[in-house]
Amino acid sequence: MAKWPWIERKFNFEYPPTKFPDILERFRGTPARLEERVAGLPMAVLTRRDDKGWSIQENVGHLLETERLPQQRVEEVLAGESVMCAADMTNRKTNEADHNAKHIEVLLNAFRREREKLVARLEQLDESDWGKSALHPRLEQPMRIVDIVLFHSEHDDYHLARIGELIRAFA
Repeated sequence: MAKWPWIERKFNFEYPPTKFPDILERFRGTPARLEERVAGLPMAVLTRRDDKGWSIQENVGHLLETERLPQQRVEEVLAGESVMCAADMTNRKTNEADHNAKHIEVLLNAFRREREKLVARLEQLDESDWGKSALHPRLEQPMRIVDIVLFHSEHDDYHLARIGELIRAFA
């Protein structure tokens, strides 16, 4: 994971907006994959950090902390904004939240609820909305609504892979 940090990743969004339903299914499935990945892990494993960064619980908390970002970006695109809001690349909320002091079930349930709300909103979109776009401020490229969902699915998978790395190291 450390060999290719999230901030250094580039994205190529050259598929049709009609791929939206497929990508939405991937996005919808993250809570189940996350719950399955951490099921039965003891607190000592869930809260242990390595020299690369956050613990498993902190990764889960980070996903929860960032869940409102795709919702905000979708609403900005639908409102006709030309540039989407920027993410807090310092991850201040995650770093200050003390997710290791919480119960994993609380984090998982909160993430599932937030994701279900966002998926429900995305399901309400008209097919003509899927290709609407605005500029992503860090990547400096346009992102359509379908791309926003893929981008955040990639972010989910990045953290799921990091959780897997921690499980292999500590479990």
